[in-house]
Amino acid sequence: MAVLGKPLGETETVKRNREGMTGLLKRFQAEAEVVREGGGKEAMEKHRKKGKLPARERIQKLIDHGSPFLEIGLFTAYGMYKEYGGAPSSGTIVGIGRIHGRESVIVANDASVKAGAWFPITCKKNLRAQEISMENRLPIVYLVDSAGVFLPLQSEIFPDKEHFGRIFRNNAVMSSLGITQIAAIMGPCVAGGAYLPIMSDEAMIVDKTGSVFLAGSHLVKAAIGEEIDNEQLGGAEVHCEISGVTDHRMKDDDECLAKIRSIMSKLGRKPLAGFDRVEPKPPKYPAADLHGLIPADRSKPYDTYDVLARILDGSDLDEYKEGYGKTIITGYARIDGWAVGIVANQRSVVRTKSGEMQVGGVIYSDSADKAARFIMNCNQKRIPLVFFQDVTGFMVGSRAEHGGIIKDGAKMVNAVANSVVPKFTVITGNSYGAGNYAMCGKAYDPRLIVAWPTAQIAVMGGKQASETLLSIKLQQMERGGEVISKDKQKALLKEIQDRYESELDPLFAAARLWVDAIIDPVETRDVISRGIEMANHNPDIPPFNPGVIQT
Repeated sequence: MAVLGKPLGETETVKRNREGMTGLLKRFQAEAEVVREGGGKEAMEKHRKKGKLPARERIQKLIDHGSPFLEIGLFTAYGMYKEYGGAPSSGTIVGIGRIHGRESVIVANDASVKAGAWFPITCKKNLRAQEISMENRLPIVYLVDSAGVFLPLQSEIFPDKEHFGRIFRNNAVMSSLGITQIAAIMGPCVAGGAYLPIMSDEAMIVDKTGSVFLAGSHLVKAAIGEEIDNEQLGGAEVHCEISGVTDHRMKDDDECLAKIRSIMSKLGRKPLAGFDRVEPKPPKYPAADLHGLIPADRSKPYDTYDVLARILDGSDLDEYKEGYGKTIITGYARIDGWAVGIVANQRSVVRTKSGEMQVGGVIYSDSADKAARFIMNCNQKRIPLVFFQDVTGFMVGSRAEHGGIIKDGAKMVNAVANSVVPKFTVITGNSYGAGNYAMCGKAYDPRLIVAWPTAQIAVMGGKQASETLLSIKLQQMERGGEVISKDKQKALLKEIQDRYESELDPLFAAARLWVDAIIDPVETRDVISRGIEMANHNPDIPPFNPGVIQT
C-alpha cells in the first residue's frame, strides 16, 4: 500500500481554486433551495389546506429520524418546460432512505407542481427509481398524489418502450423478483396511473384525500352520462369496503406513513452480496482540501493522486501497474471501509519510460489496456469499481491510430460494459467523447453517477466544438453566396459558444438525468459508501464474461 498525497498549503492558486469552487457551490445550493420549494408557497398552502403534508415532509416522516436521504434527480427538468411554467424536480421526489434501518427507494409525487402531473422527464425519473430498486433489490415505496399524464405532452410520455407503460411492466417484473413494493394513495391516482399502486404488494389509501379510478367524475359523465363525485366513485370507503382494490384505509397522512413503517419493520432479511468491509479510516488529509485542488481554469493540470488522498481510507492505494499507462490510475483501496477498485484519469502531464510526455486527461493505448485488465481483475475478485472521470477523450493522430488506439479503447469499453460488479462514477471535471463511455458514463449502467460542480459532459470541449460548428456554418453560408465579414464571424462564434457553454453546465446534465446528483466534493466518500451499501443487498452477481476482446 502506498500513502498518497501531500499537504495542500495555501498558495495563490489554491485560493483561486477554492474561490471558484465556493462560488459554484453557492450557486447550486441557491438553485436547490428554489427547487425544493416545489410549486411555491401559495401552492404549498393550498396543499396543506386539503389536510395533506407536502411531499418532502412525507418523506422525512417516513424515513428513520435523523437519517440521511440520498436524493436522486433533485434538478430534474431544471430549465425545461418553460412554456408551461416549468416543473421543479419534475414534480416527483426520488431518493434512497432508511426505513427501520432498511435501505429503500422512495418515490413521492409533489402535488404542488402541476397537481403532480407527469411530464416526459417525470416518467424517466420514475423509471430510474425502479431501476435502482431492481439493480440493488431494494424495497420501493410509492407516495402517490398525481393528476396523471400532463396532457399537452401526452405523445411524448404514452406509447413508447421507455414511456409510462414501462412503469407498470416494471411493477410486474419487480414482483416476480421478490422486491417489496408498497404504495400509499395520498391524493388523486388517475387513469393508467391507477395501476401503479394496485400492482404493488400492498396499497393503502388516505380517507377523504386519496382517490383512485380509471376515469374521474367529469370523464365518466362525458363517456356514459353517469353523475357521481370522485369520493363516491373511487374514495377510501369505496375501495376498502366495496371494491377491495386497496388494503388499508388511513385517516390521515401521519397514520398512513406510520403504517408503512410498521409493515417495513417486519420484512424478512435476505442474503447479501458480501462485498468486503472493515472498520473505516479517515483519509490522511481533510476532504475540504478538494475545494482547493480542482483548478478554477479547467485547462490547467492537477495531480489526481492528491484528489484520491482526500477520499480513500488512510489515503492508501494498492496501485496496479503503477509505472505503465500513467494517464489512468488503477488500484485497490477502501472507501468508508468498503473494498473498491479505483479507475481514475490522471490530469497531470506524465512521462513514459521512453521519455515521451503524455497529456493528462487523455486516454492512450497503454492506459486503456491497463484499465481493461484491471477492470477484469475486479470482476474476478468481486470488488466494486469506482470511476473518477476527468477525461478529454482518447488520443488522436497518426501515431495513436497506427498504434491501435481504437482496438485498445474498444477493449476497455468492452470490459466496462460487461462488468458484473457494481460500478459507481464520479465526474470531477471533463467528460468528453468516448472518454465518457470508457470511464463508465450513464450508458454503462453505473449504480450511481454523480457530478462535482466542475463537471462538463459533451462530445468535445467548448472551444473545439464551437470552432468546428462555426466552420460548418461558414461553409453553408458561403455556398449560398453570402459574404461573411470578420465582425459577423465573431458574432456567429459568440452565439455558438454561448449555446454550447450552456449545454456544458452540469445543471443541463442533471436536468436530463445524465447524472443522479450534483454533489459537494466533500460528500464523495459518503455517497460512494451509501451506494455500495445499497448494492450489497443484491447477491445475484452472474459470472463475468468479457466476450470477444482483441489483443
